[in-house]
Amino acid sequence: MALTQKTINGTLTPIGSRVIVKNMYFGEQTTKSGLIIRDDNGTSRGIYPRWGQVHALGPNNEESYSVDDWVLVSHGRWTRSVTMDDGTGEQELRMVDESDILMYSTEKPDGVYIGEEV
Repeated sequence: MALTQKTINGTLTPIGSRVIVKNMYFGEQTTKSGLIIRDDNGTSRGIYPRWGQVHALGPNNEESYSVDDWVLVSHGRWTRSVTMDDGTGEQELRMVDESDILMYSTEKPDGVYIGEEV
């Protein structure tokens, strides 16, 4: 039996000190110079840390980062995605534990491509 992903209507709130992130990209990326980095899905380079944008923080999270900051999540330490529609459009969200966040930035890291370039 195949599982189909459904969209959750409303909002999600993490429990404890967990963090929900959005804008974590897993597909093909293009550098500023035009090089295409294919999505190898962890087959040749392995799973590596990825940047994501904080969507929500659990009530017990006392870290310095906040909603809309960018966090670097340790390799492979995120859940499968869930699609949520809070009335402003669909977003793909993942949960991470606060202990799996390596660093954060208040701005999207420069030179790091996390999704399609505009």
